[in-house]
Amino acid sequence: MVHPLTRKSVLGMVAVAAVLAAACSSGGGHQAVAGVEKPDLTVAAVPALDSAGLYIAQQRGLFAAQGLHVTIVPAISSATVIAAQQAGKYDVTSGAYVAYMLADAQQHANLRIIAPGSNMAPLTQEVMVPPGSPIQHVRELKGKKIGVNALNNVGTLLISSLLTDNGVPPSDVTFVAIPFPAMAAALKAHQVDAAWLPEPFITGAEESMGATALADVDQGATQSIPVSGYIVTQSWLNKYPKTAAAFRRAILEAQAIANTSLAAVQDGMVAYGGVSLTTAQIAAAPTFPLQTNEPLLQRIAGLMEQYGMTQQIFNVKQMIRGLNPVILG
Repeated sequence: MVHPLTRKSVLGMVAVAAVLAAACSSGGGHQAVAGVEKPDLTVAAVPALDSAGLYIAQQRGLFAAQGLHVTIVPAISSATVIAAQQAGKYDVTSGAYVAYMLADAQQHANLRIIAPGSNMAPLTQEVMVPPGSPIQHVRELKGKKIGVNALNNVGTLLISSLLTDNGVPPSDVTFVAIPFPAMAAALKAHQVDAAWLPEPFITGAEESMGATALADVDQGATQSIPVSGYIVTQSWLNKYPKTAAAFRRAILEAQAIANTSLAAVQDGMVAYGGVSLTTAQIAAAPTFPLQTNEPLLQRIAGLMEQYGMTQQIFNVKQMIRGLNPVILG
């Protein structure tokens, strides 16, 4: 499938839109918190462009300005770090909302969103196929193996929606869990017929083995949906409210920078995302919201129920409640 717009042209339009949106928002300046309860934090994050706000906050000293010393640990997926977060290994984790909603719905994980991470934008999440693949249309994925970084997470949800829109029941494909850094090699070795990838792994797969895009998943019911956020447990939030507030302020300041400076996003990805400057400059970036959008999150919950990930529609309010004025201020 050939994209009607080139990656570069879409990137330009997204960048302009982000600048205009940020101009209507309040970025806020440095407001250091006196006496944060826990200055040393360990944050686990999936090393995708969705985490650029985190990297900018670290690189530009925004955490330090809030009295925080942050150690960033890469994660395979949000699903893989939740148990460790509940055990106290991580203070904050960042990844796809879907896994956190599942943990809350099925395991009563009692998780809370303290800051938004990313929303989907054109060309930032795609289904890729190896060079020379006979698969030319989404409907031809029927009966095929599709790589995702984790089962029953945002990748399976996005692909299920895409398949349904193209007349293919999601049960007619096989999802295979493969970490993002290993996905290009799996495509090349034909361990899977197609793979869902976010940036910068899309660009990495294109550069390393000539993978091509079959479809952009930023369409239909999943267009522009929230993808990731910064999550803590309620018990942690109760214990460290000033720390949570300081972390949130640094992230929101970084999000505002990310929305107005692609260079800052690229520099952050090079510094902490493990990619080259060339890859970072080509990769399409998502949008970086400054507030949590409850209706859009609820749309995700509805899709999770539609595709059998939950037995009933999850109420996202329970992941947003508990943020007192100290944290939101």
